[in-house]
Amino acid sequence: MTLMKEWDKLAQQYNANQKMAQDFWTDYYMKEKAVYEQLLTQPVEAHTGTVAELAEKFGMDEVYFGAFLDGINESIKQPNPVDEIERDSVVNIDIDLEKLYYNMVAAKADWLYELPQWDDLLSQERREELYKEQKRSMTVRKPKKVMPNDPCPCGSGKKYKKCCGR
Repeated sequence: MTLMKEWDKLAQQYNANQKMAQDFWTDYYMKEKAVYEQLLTQPVEAHTGTVAELAEKFGMDEVYFGAFLDGINESIKQPNPVDEIERDSVVNIDIDLEKLYYNMVAAKADWLYELPQWDDLLSQERREELYKEQKRSMTVRKPKKVMPNDPCPCGSGKKYKKCCGR
């Protein structure tokens, strides 16, 4: 069974009870945070190995590490086939820092994008730019509604109600 299937089964089991779900996700997020703290301490180094080896290296259960890989997959230079990964699958974690920061903001994971390790990796100005860029990408801008007495957008010079608004 792939690690993602095991993770889905585990998450469903814990999500059945609200208290258990809260404890489960809090536990996972703390473990995830610990892995990111380690990764961001030496970000230039790519980490390659089997899932089992890397899970042990970062002090995480293999199934949890599979979920971690799923979360970081869009932020690494060469994504891993996370849906097919098993314990003995070889994976590579070579982080694109700006993409990682951007995706952390998108996930609203403030416990990750506010880690102090970012201070040495990206300038405060760059982090603010990435933050604003991500927030702008989520903003939906509606076109101005054409009112009946406005000039028609077709350029005829007539009022909208007398032209295209019929």
